[in-house]
Amino acid sequence: MISPDRRRQAVKQVIDAMDVSERRACRAIQQPRSTQRYPKIVPEDEELIRSKVIELSSQYGRYGYRRVTALLRNQGWIINHKRIERIWREEGLKVPQKQPKRSRLWLNEGSVVRLRPLFPKHVWSYDFMHDRTHNGIPYRILNVIDEYTRECLAVKVARSLTHKEGIESLTDLFLERGVPVHIRSDNGSEFTAKKLRNYLARLEIKPLFIEPGSPWENGYVESFNGKMRDELLAGEIFYSITEAQVIIEQWRWNYNQIRPHSSLGYKPPTPATFISHTSQLQSAGVT
Repeated sequence: MISPDRRRQAVKQVIDAMDVSERRACRAIQQPRSTQRYPKIVPEDEELIRSKVIELSSQYGRYGYRRVTALLRNQGWIINHKRIERIWREEGLKVPQKQPKRSRLWLNEGSVVRLRPLFPKHVWSYDFMHDRTHNGIPYRILNVIDEYTRECLAVKVARSLTHKEGIESLTDLFLERGVPVHIRSDNGSEFTAKKLRNYLARLEIKPLFIEPGSPWENGYVESFNGKMRDELLAGEIFYSITEAQVIIEQWRWNYNQIRPHSSLGYKPPTPATFISHTSQLQSAGVT
């Protein structure tokens, strides 16, 4: 479908090229003359919003126009996603390729996720990720999330992570956030270690182990790992473990407080406070 603005341009081109009247050109293009003469109204905040869209698309390269719309709304803008889509296309911004859905990660009826989270601190889940610094030396990442709120509670980055470091990380987290009812994991040796299981038992935390070879049963944290891989690790080169720790922690903060989550109605798990767009308009000289 061709937009009215594109039709206006086509009518003008026909008039210039074939030296015909506006009436005949509009009839040929099937453009109503009232629409042809309708002046295009550009909102006062158009350029400011356009610059914000470009800025956010540069900052969050893996986000599409829907998440950018959610970011703007979270900042206080009252704006329609169709307007952002129009600006997105006019600026030639690249929309990330849509990934195929994997139904077993979602909480539909009959899902293989055996225990649904019903409230905060009901079910936590944790898992390890692996990556390498620039010199090829591997390091590990321990991610802990609350399955109900989708918040990433902690990220531990180190060259080596065993069940001992896992207990230390969980202890710090329990002191800060309290203890969950359940904690879900795969059957890795770090999670099935006797010391860790005894530690959880003393705190009356019930561990949940997924079936071997069934990572979709730990879908929440696996989904989180995929987002971290796609949005951060796949595009960053870390030259030291310290740099990795700092940058990954910054990404965790952004994930919790800024990044829109489709499962939460395009809201972040723990929203940050933003300056309203009214003050932004005033600072830009728009009244």
